[in-house]
Amino acid sequence: MKRFQQGSLLRTKRKGGADVWVFRWYDYSSGKRVYKKQIIGNVEQMQSKRDAEKSVVALRSSINVDTGTPRTVADLDAHYRKYELTQDKKSFSTIENHRLLYKRYIEPRWGQLRLYAVRTVEVEGWLHSLALAPASKAKIKCVLSLMYNHAIRNEWLMFNPISRVRTSQKRLRDKDVLEPEEFQKLVRLLAVRERAMVLLAGSTGIRRSEMIALTWSDLDTVRMEINILRSCVRNRIGKTKTESSCRPVPLHPLVLHALLEWRAKSAYAEKLDFLFPSPRFKGKRPLSPDCILEKSIRPALAAVGVVGKQIGWHSFRHSLATNLRTLGVDIKVTQELMRHASSRTTLDVYTHTVDRRKREANEKVVELMLPLELEKVLNSSELSRIHSQIRQRRRSPTQLGS
Repeated sequence: MKRFQQGSLLRTKRKGGADVWVFRWYDYSSGKRVYKKQIIGNVEQMQSKRDAEKSVVALRSSINVDTGTPRTVADLDAHYRKYELTQDKKSFSTIENHRLLYKRYIEPRWGQLRLYAVRTVEVEGWLHSLALAPASKAKIKCVLSLMYNHAIRNEWLMFNPISRVRTSQKRLRDKDVLEPEEFQKLVRLLAVRERAMVLLAGSTGIRRSEMIALTWSDLDTVRMEINILRSCVRNRIGKTKTESSCRPVPLHPLVLHALLEWRAKSAYAEKLDFLFPSPRFKGKRPLSPDCILEKSIRPALAAVGVVGKQIGWHSFRHSLATNLRTLGVDIKVTQELMRHASSRTTLDVYTHTVDRRKREANEKVVELMLPLELEKVLNSSELSRIHSQIRQRRRSPTQLGS
């Protein structure tokens, strides 16, 4: 009968070199109990047993995947990754983000704790202590919560302690966007390839992972649209972020012309070639979008006077959504253009209220409600008198009394 096991970690002597750390366990995958062992490293690499223990955490979790009810958070993570974080269910970026967040933050603090030993208040305090942005803390909480939901779905637990953990997703600063005038100046200063990339990103809101995965076969010149079929994350081609992302986007004639102009100059212009290939890898891989950002786009922004803004590829997506909102485009149409699964995302995340439009709205409502009073103030010295009173109130009491 299968049972939970911790395995054993021993220091073993070798005739031809330094002692090694060996991890031993039983494997039941074949239906029989098979004794196995694996060398983790030598004592020169891991001087203490504690160091060696850190290296076998993931291995120790994996040997219990098919052995019944997970006992620790590490056991649960191993089971969740094997049955939920699969390529047929999740995108590569989702799988990779889970792996990184778990390895870097969750495992060191909670990995060896039993599932029922994790407490809501303790997790909340731990998240609060992390020197991370609120959104990053919320992502870590989400990963941990999904793991516990997996345990509930398999009827190993009845309650998710992470569900009541309080976190804030309030941004420390608003996302920077480019004003239309700034975008125009930037485009005029860029070379053919960079200009095509910026026009494509700025007019369609395409994500950078989707943009660099495009091939010329995805470009439909007759319908003037481009098909989003895949994404590229860490040089790995995979699915798009969501099902809603996998939709064609319209191309303006100006953007289509910029793409065709770049194709005429590109050394890789066949149907299956990437739109923006890497010359270093002879077109077999897409180029690095961060490299283009650092070497071409940000210097060009500085040259046209755009300073103090943190502009990345996603800034073009934010800028498009904000400009659509400014033009009064219906939110449902904006959602379709941005390829969001929910209009809530479009409203809450990707649109910034424009100060000028807020002021115009305020002026209109005041003119509607108080037309006579407004005319009186504007046609007299009343406004100057009010401003004078405000300045006097801002002075200190000693200044007023002098």
